Amino acid sequence: MKKEETVTVDTGLVNKKTPSMSCSRILNTMVLFGFMVNYMLRVNFTIAIVDMVPQKQNVSIEQQNTNFSIPALNNTNSSLNLTLSKSPGEIKFNWSEYEQNIILGSFFWGYVLTELPGGRMAEMIGARPVFGYSMLLASMVTLLTPMAAKIGYYCIIFCRVFLGFTLGVTWPAILPIAANWIPPNERSKFMANMMASTLGAAITLPICGILISAWGWESVFYITGIVGIAWCVMWFNLVFETPAEHPRISEYERNYIETQIAKQSSPGTKPNSLPWVKILTSLPVWAIIITHGASVFGYFTIVNQLPTYMKYLLHYNIKANGFLSSLPYLGKYLMALFAGIVADRLLNSEKISKTNTRKIFTAIGVFTPGILMIIQVYFGNNHVWSVLIFTAALTLNGAVTGGYLGNGLDIAPNFSGTIFGMANTLSSFGGYLSSYIVGRLTNNNQTFEQWRIVFWILAGTYMVGASMFLIFGTAKTLPWNSTTKKEGANGFSINESETLKPLKIEQSS
Repeated sequence: MKKEETVTVDTGLVNKKTPSMSCSRILNTMVLFGFMVNYMLRVNFTIAIVDMVPQKQNVSIEQQNTNFSIPALNNTNSSLNLTLSKSPGEIKFNWSEYEQNIILGSFFWGYVLTELPGGRMAEMIGARPVFGYSMLLASMVTLLTPMAAKIGYYCIIFCRVFLGFTLGVTWPAILPIAANWIPPNERSKFMANMMASTLGAAITLPICGILISAWGWESVFYITGIVGIAWCVMWFNLVFETPAEHPRISEYERNYIETQIAKQSSPGTKPNSLPWVKILTSLPVWAIIITHGASVFGYFTIVNQLPTYMKYLLHYNIKANGFLSSLPYLGKYLMALFAGIVADRLLNSEKISKTNTRKIFTAIGVFTPGILMIIQVYFGNNHVWSVLIFTAALTLNGAVTGGYLGNGLDIAPNFSGTIFGMANTLSSFGGYLSSYIVGRLTNNNQTFEQWRIVFWILAGTYMVGASMFLIFGTAKTLPWNSTTKKEGANGFSINESETLKPLKIEQSS
């Protein structure tokens, strides 16, 4: 009886995937929880602001242009634009809808600045420090947010800008560590860990609603900030940049990971300089960038505006608002996990090409939500239908884990951080633009007619973005990912643009 074992070209070590891949599982777990915390720090404000701003009937006398007084507003400090509520020590802020959306959108002013540098830094110095320290700073800023809000309107804007600045590096930074740790045909499932951001939102929104009801809006920032710091401590103790640097990894696990990754890109073939011209003139790269920008534009519009929409249009209280606002994010994560597993199985079966697999899941994840937004135009004022449509749209959007989301690792694993940084830079502009558009359309005019315009914009954006990837997307590794030739250790010339296949020997059992 014979048993086939794989031997690597470079070392000759037998490669065996053991039942326990503990270090890879720890990395997956830490990335999963990392993106949950990432979005806790980001979306906590979207639900807190519902309680930070008083109801319409409690706006200031000057804003209503009336001559009667409102007892709850007798202690108004106009310089800080805030109001002391009936609850002792609790403060409310008289921000208009336009000012609220400026605060929400200001996050992206900082976020857009560090996307591209974050991806490149992770490629150069490593994802572990870039991701870890950015999350630590974001957690500290979150703890200071209540104080910033009390100081003044511009101070809270600065706080949100700085939060965006710190979190801007996180998404592009994680792809380079995936290139070091995750075999090519297992990366769709790994990308689902990044979609745990939506799971973080799904958990954060209802919990924040409960916290606000019990202890006020300030508790939201203190608790999420402490959770973020605790995660950072675990990250620096459990995660390492490469399998070779991990002090506790088994020899079997290290050999399996390195051998599988070597099939796509052999070690030592990464070019010394960044091929900017080839990246900027590559249609597959721009397909990723535009599709991601469209997908995230829709996502950020929903994540930032859904609590406000449910407050003013559907008239849900804060607890129901938090719970119902969380449903789309929970659905998105479950779909992301499912799509990642199915995509990896399709790739391993080789029944469908990798390019077609990426396009099918992109169509499900980006084009279909566009169709649902058209349906929302006609049924969005119905309490039940509106929640169902939002939930279905964001749930299907989770399928991007098997689509374009990890496509940068397909076409250029050596520069995946830079490509994703470019994509997230565009999407960051879209995130701010969505807040600006909604603020302009709904300022002092929270009507379903105005929101219909928002839904039409979302529908068009989703469908145009998906079409770009369906036309120009590919999953083939591009030639400029590696240098042309390299002298191998055995003296043979190796063409690095091709995949390196391990030798196979048969041994008697």
